[in-house]
Amino acid sequence: MNDTLAQHRPRHPLHRAWLALPLLALLALLSLLIALTAGSVSIAAGELWAALNGSAQDLTSQVLLELRLPRALTAFVTGGLLALAGALMQVLLRNPLADPYILGVSGGASVAALLVLLLGLGGLWLPLASFGGAMGAMLLVFVLSHGRGGWTNSRLLLTGVVLAAGWGALISFLLAVSPDTSLRGMLFWLMGDLGNATGPGWGALALGAGLAIALPLARPLNLLARGELQAQLLGVPLKQLRLLLFLLASLLTAVAVSLAGSIGFIGLVIPHLLRLLVGSDHRLLLPACVLAGGSLLVLADTLARTLLAPEQLPVGVLSAMIGVPLFLFLLRRGSSSLGSRS
Repeated sequence: MNDTLAQHRPRHPLHRAWLALPLLALLALLSLLIALTAGSVSIAAGELWAALNGSAQDLTSQVLLELRLPRALTAFVTGGLLALAGALMQVLLRNPLADPYILGVSGGASVAALLVLLLGLGGLWLPLASFGGAMGAMLLVFVLSHGRGGWTNSRLLLTGVVLAAGWGALISFLLAVSPDTSLRGMLFWLMGDLGNATGPGWGALALGAGLAIALPLARPLNLLARGELQAQLLGVPLKQLRLLLFLLASLLTAVAVSLAGSIGFIGLVIPHLLRLLVGSDHRLLLPACVLAGGSLLVLADTLARTLLAPEQLPVGVLSAMIGVPLFLFLLRRGSSSLGSRS
């Protein structure tokens, strides 16, 4: 079992660490402002204000309020959901390589979504099918990984990885038998697509509820990250906590997938990146993940729709292109939660 999370201790002065939250909130507002003003039709700050108070021209208001604002808010909520799920999943599995998709949740959602696209259905069918597929995959892992002694980290992880491989094979099969006219839409969905976003809706409710449930668990999560034995000795009910973390992280992932398709990388890297910056206290780490994950996906989506406008790129590609060099830079400068020194 990898104990890098267990060995990690907060090393940042408390006041410095908590200063990160206002800065991340400012980053979130800045990313939303960039998303609203940048695009094939440039909109100045004054026009943005006029559109928000209802005094702008019809075209400006339409572009902002009906296209860019719902898309930017959906991107923020999706990024926040993935980063929060990633932080919870890494503590649950006590594995620094865990991400929201490692248990095959994304694979189940992808198979269901591709079947819907293959049948020529769209609209509300796509998010419903992907959410249903994600929930089905989660239940399958939940049932198959339950052995005689209950759930263990290694059994849960292995079951998820094996099922994810099976889902991957089914995805390849569906792509192979799909007509050429459907392939582009399927591939975009698999790489993340916010082109049809109509607003965060129930995703925002899920993110708020998920954070409200996770924050009171911050102290048990801090103890669990330091070691199961220590957590148990200090009265943490490990079995109940594991079950709650598994259900919560899976539900958050399922909602994120139903909003924007399969977007990797954010749930894996954002929690690590923030541990490097602010430490591993989950009272701070969890809300910071929401703000940073949301901001990163908003910026990635803005680039995805503006770099080669009017063509749009898959947002998952851009999120990786932004996050990988940033993470490697921080990893090289600071001590790492992935490295040998804690």
